[in-house]
Amino acid sequence: MLGEPLWRYRDPEAWGELERELGVGLPSDYKEIVDAYAPVQINGHLYLSHPATERWNLGERIRRTSGSWSQIEWEEGEPEGDPRISLRSPELVFGTADGLIPICGTDRGEEIFYAPRGALGAGSLFVENGEGEFFEYSFSFAQWLYLWLVGEEVTGPGGSAFYPGPVVLQDLPMTPDERPEKRYGPPRGM
Repeated sequence: MLGEPLWRYRDPEAWGELERELGVGLPSDYKEIVDAYAPVQINGHLYLSHPATERWNLGERIRRTSGSWSQIEWEEGEPEGDPRISLRSPELVFGTADGLIPICGTDRGEEIFYAPRGALGAGSLFVENGEGEFFEYSFSFAQWLYLWLVGEEVTGPGGSAFYPGPVVLQDLPMTPDERPEKRYGPPRGM
């Protein structure tokens, strides 16, 4: 659905460094998609960063986003869909193997997290819908992305973002002067 991959920044060493910092490996399908297409904006909303780039750097994004989420003081009964239950943890932590690792997000405020210990230790994705509600999905990132692209509600109820026709990919600019063109995946017959 995404079309021919560019593999612009594939770098196993950058992944190794990031995973050592996190203390856990990231899902292989996620890494392959990021290597194939990132840094990129997909269908005008979803942003994927890459660990081997200076701009749109995934490691920096994870650190910055984790720091922001760690500042939130959750009250009793918050957040909706509390990830601590699935993670079997008394605290909600971000950017570590024991918590939620922010792997991508949308310009609509949705944040997608990888939870290595989610789904009772099997690993899962958590999506925060931009309004303080978390939803857990026990399938791969590739499957989540496919469902998001075909308009399934995988960012919570009412959160679909379906666009008929080919998927639109916008490479993110790597310099202030760069103006990347949009490219398109193959026709989907939708």
